[in-house]
Amino acid sequence: MTTVQSAPVKLSVIVPCYDEETTLSLCVDRILEIKDNTLSLEIIIVDDASRDKSFEIAKQLEQQHREITVLKHDTNKGKGAALRTGFQRASGDFVAVQDADLEYNPMELKDLLVPLRNNQAEVVIGSRFLTSGAHRVLYFWHSIGNRFLTLLSNMFTDLNLTDMESCYKVFRRDIIQSVNLKENRFGFEPEIVAKVAQMRVRIYEIGISYSGRTYEEGKKIGVKDGIRALYCVMKYNAHKAPLPMQFLVYVFIGGVSALFNLVLFLGLFHAGIRPAGAAIVAFTTAALLNYLLCISILFKHRAKWKAPVEWITYAGLVCAVACVDLVVTQKLLFTGFSPEISKLSATGIAFLLNFLGRRFFIFPEKPRGPWRPSSIN
Repeated sequence: MTTVQSAPVKLSVIVPCYDEETTLSLCVDRILEIKDNTLSLEIIIVDDASRDKSFEIAKQLEQQHREITVLKHDTNKGKGAALRTGFQRASGDFVAVQDADLEYNPMELKDLLVPLRNNQAEVVIGSRFLTSGAHRVLYFWHSIGNRFLTLLSNMFTDLNLTDMESCYKVFRRDIIQSVNLKENRFGFEPEIVAKVAQMRVRIYEIGISYSGRTYEEGKKIGVKDGIRALYCVMKYNAHKAPLPMQFLVYVFIGGVSALFNLVLFLGLFHAGIRPAGAAIVAFTTAALLNYLLCISILFKHRAKWKAPVEWITYAGLVCAVACVDLVVTQKLLFTGFSPEISKLSATGIAFLLNFLGRRFFIFPEKPRGPWRPSSIN
């Protein structure tokens, strides 16, 4: 590990806590052990409406150690919400996340601080897969799920992380407090990676050890959280993703809209609606669905226009592309191409124009320059 600068700094450690009475006290003891002459600590325990004695234990620890502040949620909101509460109260030069279950070794936070203290990075992530250190052997499919989510996240963020889902993330305080976080549960991990990637800050990764828990021992993350993480990768990345990734997402949106168009048309037709009327209703409804999917998954709503102007502009684009589709189909038929080739070619051109029109005209986003680092006082 590179030699760390010796200037004294303060680290705020946020400990989200929910029913962790068996490990909380030991976790705090191990965090306190990393303090030295150049590193002071602020430990913020956020009790997320625990049902056991976690809050009482936290208050006792607060009385014993001046470094500890205890905050409490009246209702259980989730890890992401607890972290938001802690981040808002942090006052250190740097801010770290430490789960109370001790799956991660607090002593390794000192290693993660090195690039930050040397002003080489604004964010440092601990990777469970980038090390030959000790790892408890647990669930195969969990590891596959983690690697898949990391790969998908990397495809959207254009980063080369090995462990996006890692708990160990350490930030400059001004960075983490400038991020508008939304996720209440374990969706925090893909959300924060997406948002710091879009800030174009300097991100480092360092290998860490890992001592995971079984579900019998209190592990809380499950399949539902994995599905939510998949959604969060899309939600927080797609509008800033590289153009090829945006196009792939739009292929999915276009496919869903086209299928909906077909099903609705057939339903109306068999219900006795005339073909022209059924086609107009199905096409218009599918265009609306396409718009809603675009602003909920792929593009940022009101990126350029106010909402009414955006709707009108979107409708204008749909009409213009429909005209292009008609003209191209007729031209190809006139030159001797078969109806199938003519329509497929026109549809392909229209599909591409739809995507480009949405990406660069209706929902354009200005590229964001790199975040400019400043020195820690």
